[in-house]
Amino acid sequence: MEQILHTKEGEDEESYAKNSTFQRLVFMNFNHALNRSIRGFCQANLAEAECIRVADLGCASGPNTLLAVESIIDSINRECHNLNILKLPNIQVFLNDLMSNDFNSIFKLLPSFYQKLEESCGRGSMSCFIAAMPGSFYGRPFPDNSMHFIHSSYSLHWLSQVPSGLVTEEGLPLNKGNIYIGKTSPKNVHDAYLDQFDRDFTNFLSARADELVFGEHLFVTLAPKIDDPVAYNVQDLLGMTMIDMVSEGLIEEKALDTFNLPHYRPSLEEVKAIIEKNRALKIRYLDTIQLRYRARSLRATYEPIFQAHFGEGITNDFFTKLAANISPHQGKMKSPINSLVLSLSRT
Repeated sequence: MEQILHTKEGEDEESYAKNSTFQRLVFMNFNHALNRSIRGFCQANLAEAECIRVADLGCASGPNTLLAVESIIDSINRECHNLNILKLPNIQVFLNDLMSNDFNSIFKLLPSFYQKLEESCGRGSMSCFIAAMPGSFYGRPFPDNSMHFIHSSYSLHWLSQVPSGLVTEEGLPLNKGNIYIGKTSPKNVHDAYLDQFDRDFTNFLSARADELVFGEHLFVTLAPKIDDPVAYNVQDLLGMTMIDMVSEGLIEEKALDTFNLPHYRPSLEEVKAIIEKNRALKIRYLDTIQLRYRARSLRATYEPIFQAHFGEGITNDFFTKLAANISPHQGKMKSPINSLVLSLSRT
């Protein structure tokens, strides 16, 4: 999974770099909450801090990659002035994603980013050091008690693996005709997905609790479950498109029945229950924001994992048919949608 789960690389018209407008919209809507969390962190730490270590988990690539980093640095700079701190701390930033992420495109953004930082903060007034830290955030990218502020946006709905238990004892597909939790999926399919999310999110929280300095902050945004029984979500339309291609003989039925997305959108109650069970981190505040659905980034997000299972031959046909399927169902798609915003700290 770590080798194939990544956005579409490069800078062509179908790349994630050129099709991440929705992700930018997500960030702009929760940026005020991120700044609020940074203010709380700064008020408790800036007076004595010489070096602040920050991580962005699931940073992806493209023009949005450094948005959170820029916002965090601006907030720290602003709070230093508000608190009359003349000597600004050094900031060490680690950009984390899976090994297959397009880190090279990120590195190309750094010269202009550093120049912009000098212009906004003043030459020599703040030193920022940015490095890549590849690896799964369900593991341990960082040493114990080393990080001050960890950020992750719209990444935790990707699971570490396809849930086990999606086949019968006889080896038959349990989720036949679906690629996710569909309207026709049996209850034990949902249970298998929830169980996998529980294990992954628990591992994520435990790892962050070990890595964070005592009392320091974790800021997370999540794509939550859509409970409306009438509404369609993205995964419904992806599955409908796959079924159309099976009926046209473009995809074998067996290939569809053995494909399940490593993806889970939890409910607010499920997220809170796992955090409370873990006990290593406490919720400082929880909020929701509303966003309008956008479809342009679907190919850039899902193409690599689809190609790994079905091959490259169907890609163009699939996304052409997906676009045609989206239009007549726009009215049944949940819009606006809620997003969960969580600020936590190590207890």
